Amino acid sequence: MTLPAVTICALYKNRWQVELFFKWIKQHLWIKRFFGTSENAVKSQIWIAVSVYVLVAIVKKRLNLDASLYTSLQILSVTLFEKMPLQHAFPGSDSSSNSTILNHQLNLFAF
Repeated sequence: MTLPAVTICALYKNRWQVELFFKWIKQHLWIKRFFGTSENAVKSQIWIAVSVYVLVAIVKKRLNLDASLYTSLQILSVTLFEKMPLQHAFPGSDSSSNSTILNHQLNLFAF
């Protein structure tokens, strides 16, 4: 009861940003639970999930896929251990030719 209302509002706003961050993590990074309880384990799991998310976003952009990032992640998680070209995993992708896609696959991470 001794803190000013402005301070309380700022604290609540910051707390709400943390809640929104965890909501985003649950929705987009598919982290349902943490495998470790230490600070390092939690940070490592979050960074790995963010890295996967960014890599899928790069694949989506390089291959000009129409599917959303969420759908792309779902497709890749199902076809992860199947040996197939990426264009076969994404039926109906918006691409001009198969040779263009194959060229993108070969140079996917060449920056």
